[in-house]
Amino acid sequence: MSTQASPASGASESVPVTAAGASDRWERWGDRLNPLVVKEVRQGLRTRIFWVSFGLLLFACLVLSLVAYADTQGASYSREGRTYFFSFFVCLGVVHFGVIPFNAYRSLAREREDETWVLLLLTGLGPRRILRGKVASFLVQAALYASAVGPFLLFSYFLNGIDLPTILVVLLLGGVWMVFLTLASVCAATLADGRMGRAAVRFALVGVLAVTFFQALTFVFIITQGRGTGFTFDQTFLLGVGVGLWLMLTDGWLLFEASVARLSLMTENYTRHPRRALVVQVLLTFTGTVAVWWYLDFHKDVADVAGIFGTMHLIGTGLFTMSDVDGQARPLRAGTRPWSLFKPGALRGFRLTVLLLLGWALGCSVLLAMSGEATLDWVRNWSRMGMAFTAMALYGVLFLSLALLLGRMPASDRFASPVSVRLLFVALTTLASGLPPLVAVFLGLESGDPLLNLLNPLVGTVNFGRYDYDEPYGTRMTPELLLCVALVTLLAAFAADRVLAERERRAHAS
Repeated sequence: MSTQASPASGASESVPVTAAGASDRWERWGDRLNPLVVKEVRQGLRTRIFWVSFGLLLFACLVLSLVAYADTQGASYSREGRTYFFSFFVCLGVVHFGVIPFNAYRSLAREREDETWVLLLLTGLGPRRILRGKVASFLVQAALYASAVGPFLLFSYFLNGIDLPTILVVLLLGGVWMVFLTLASVCAATLADGRMGRAAVRFALVGVLAVTFFQALTFVFIITQGRGTGFTFDQTFLLGVGVGLWLMLTDGWLLFEASVARLSLMTENYTRHPRRALVVQVLLTFTGTVAVWWYLDFHKDVADVAGIFGTMHLIGTGLFTMSDVDGQARPLRAGTRPWSLFKPGALRGFRLTVLLLLGWALGCSVLLAMSGEATLDWVRNWSRMGMAFTAMALYGVLFLSLALLLGRMPASDRFASPVSVRLLFVALTTLASGLPPLVAVFLGLESGDPLLNLLNPLVGTVNFGRYDYDEPYGTRMTPELLLCVALVTLLAAFAADRVLAERERRAHAS
């Protein structure tokens, strides 16, 4: 009896153990699940704008389907699939590229305007989990919209005229673009604190969403209206799609980390994650650039495009990185070293920006010098476009330094705020780009005169990359003039570094 009872007892004991393990497992998953996602989804599904948008979306797709049925009923063979696919995508794009991003912006902006953000922080979730929950909730709503339009998009395939690869590529790019716009809108909601600032950000966001909406539709129209049954997926197009996906994903990650940093406390190391994301993005992007350059047999156009657009991207991100507040909280000072570039403070942000800009220009210059057949003739390969994006990087460092000097060098803190420094950078670059050509016209000289436009970030970059067969290096502006720009940039960067170091010492002493 004992031998028969022991298995039964063992089986009876294993049941509660298994049930307890399953219960613990569900509790762990429940702890990992962001409760804000459930709250935001339930709140979003109860709003009038969701049901109005969802109802109008279904109604528009139904009307288009009836029109498509009536249009193709008597035809023996129809090729109208691309036209109706684009029509259905326009309906989905209104929601994905307009309603979802703007609602994400309004959700976070309303939390800050109504001063309920502090109540969310008291829940212990933290800025990262709160923002992650808000973004995830709007992605869930976007999935609901997409599930409603999905059958209609598939219906357009059976109307012929468009193939499945084209549909999949358009939906993939559209989905990633929608995620990027949502993250950008959430980041925009953290930029301004005052009422006037929020109004300006809202106005700018509406304009950007409207412009990008028509740009996205134009891109989709070009793809879907290609020859044959779809767009020709050649090597250049696939590389462009890969680059676009990479930029949207990594820039979206960078915007999310910047949003978390904006909403974090000053006593936290709030700049660690966004600056680390920027460095990782730069390193991985350069690695991908080298791989593409190698795959395309050392084609110089890869280095040219990467040098120009990569430098422009780093100048834009550096404008926010170097305009941080002066100093850092006391708990963070103990572990701060001269190489601690991820710690808060404008000084470390400025140094990181300079290193990334000059490092990117140097890396792309090496690729450009090694491009082509005559790889040993590196001076000839590097001249023109190499000097162009090197000059662009130097101009970026120069005007970032001048903006910091004008904003942070005076004893008064009137122009020392991050927003003021950014506005000073925009004003200085605009003035330096437009004033020299105007002076040249009044003096009777050519508007692109090399000496007058030596420190012009726009015309100077063009002159360094412009052909001039009368010059020994084949460019309108010689390497000697580029050296002059480098010396001026070095002096301005050194002065800005010393000013920021002095302001940090004063901030810590006060």
